[in-house]
Amino acid sequence: MNRTISILDRLIGFPTVSADSNLELISFSATLLREAGARVSVSRDATGRKANLFATIGPDVSGGIVLSGHTDVVPADPAEWTCNPFQMREENGLLYGRGTCDMKGYIAAVLAKSQEYALLDLKRPLHVALTYDEEVGCFGARHLVEELQQSAIRPSVAIIGEPTEMRVIEGHKGCYEYTTAFHGTDGHASEPDKGVNAIHVAAAYISRMMELAENMKGKAGADSERYSPPWTTLQVGRIDGGSARNVIARHCAVEWEMRPVRTEDALQVKAALEAYCRDVLLPQMTSVYPDAEIVTEIIGEVAGLAVMPQNEARDIVTSLTGANLCDVVSFGTEAGLFQSLGLSVVVCGPGSIAQAHKPDEFLAVEQLDKCLAMLTGLEKTLLQSP
Repeated sequence: MNRTISILDRLIGFPTVSADSNLELISFSATLLREAGARVSVSRDATGRKANLFATIGPDVSGGIVLSGHTDVVPADPAEWTCNPFQMREENGLLYGRGTCDMKGYIAAVLAKSQEYALLDLKRPLHVALTYDEEVGCFGARHLVEELQQSAIRPSVAIIGEPTEMRVIEGHKGCYEYTTAFHGTDGHASEPDKGVNAIHVAAAYISRMMELAENMKGKAGADSERYSPPWTTLQVGRIDGGSARNVIARHCAVEWEMRPVRTEDALQVKAALEAYCRDVLLPQMTSVYPDAEIVTEIIGEVAGLAVMPQNEARDIVTSLTGANLCDVVSFGTEAGLFQSLGLSVVVCGPGSIAQAHKPDEFLAVEQLDKCLAMLTGLEKTLLQSP
């Protein structure tokens, strides 16, 4: 535990907000893993400012177990915190700092345990995967999965350590993120018919989106009843447009997301919005300004984690945690990407999602202790051939 907390303290000290580099954290983690005898591969993104890490302890055979976590964190405004968000503080059994529960606590536990794994005669390889940019579209995990697809050696199990209070999560919704930009033409507000107000068009688009969101409530069924809420959701997170109160807005951008229970829901929503733009909004816009356009940028379309009847990861982790039941959650993770490779996947990690993305984020030491117990119990599985 002391070693894990010490590592976590270092990890929190790396301000790996998604907009910034994670290279220092990756370098620190790579050093620890190499010192433990792991074979470490670091792969940078196109900018050279971000990197994934994939490490292996044990034999070079298929059937290994991946312990995966993302290294990026959401922004933290120091004015909203009672302590420095990037300097870990321990108080009354709680570890405060940005990323303590989401999800550097899990990463710290994995790095601490790696030294012990390396001392064992593993028959089944243990892989450590650290990714970048999960919070803004799971870009690092997508890159990692592409590389694993080309690998001759394929893991068979992945445990994603997002904060679940050590509950075993076997399914979650997808997370689809978009920015839709409306391009009209400006003019004086006293003659609105001579311009194309992009904000007005965006408002109509949002209204149609909310109609579709209401329709999704009627699609709740037996396959979704475990989710909260038990239907596909849509919501607008940010709107940016216009220049002044008395100027027709020539541009407006709407940032929105969808959390589909099932893939067909996402396809239905996208098709309906595309048809509305093509058949209704664009004809109205181009009748005034022929160069008007509507452009939707896909920020990320991350598949959900499908509940599977056979799931080795679920069997392993429930036996280690003593869980009698598994659960599903509405928030998204990288788990679906690993599942797309054919791996058995669950989400299970220390801390509560209720503390994530908030000022004074914390992780209870008790939760970290349960995580370490699970990782210690995993040794028995690793000592057996896959």
